[in-house]
Amino acid sequence: MNTAYWIVAGTLALFYVYAGTLKVIRSREQLRPMMAWVDRVPLPALRALGAVEILGAIGLMLPPLTGTALWTASVAAIGFVVLQTGAIAVHLTGEDRRITLNVGLAATAAVTAWLATGL
Repeated sequence: MNTAYWIVAGTLALFYVYAGTLKVIRSREQLRPMMAWVDRVPLPALRALGAVEILGAIGLMLPPLTGTALWTASVAAIGFVVLQTGAIAVHLTGEDRRITLNVGLAATAAVTAWLATGL
């Protein structure tokens, strides 16, 4: 189960580091082709969301690597489930109805939370 955690959580962490970094460093114009919803969110909130994604990815990786506070990996994964639930709501209330990625990320985060209980 440890190997499964590292595969699933590592993939999830890589995604969130990438997506979070884009939200932190790119302009709204650069993000618009990838994320149609960026005009509906204030820029400081978009930057904060990116920072939360990066911190969550660190929360998935660092506790198991150090062997301390392993429960925080589960908390980080559950946080990603909550984040994606909010993302689905944002997509469904706007004109962008593409939620397949968000549902997949929520499911992956839920599996990661379950796998983290066996660390």
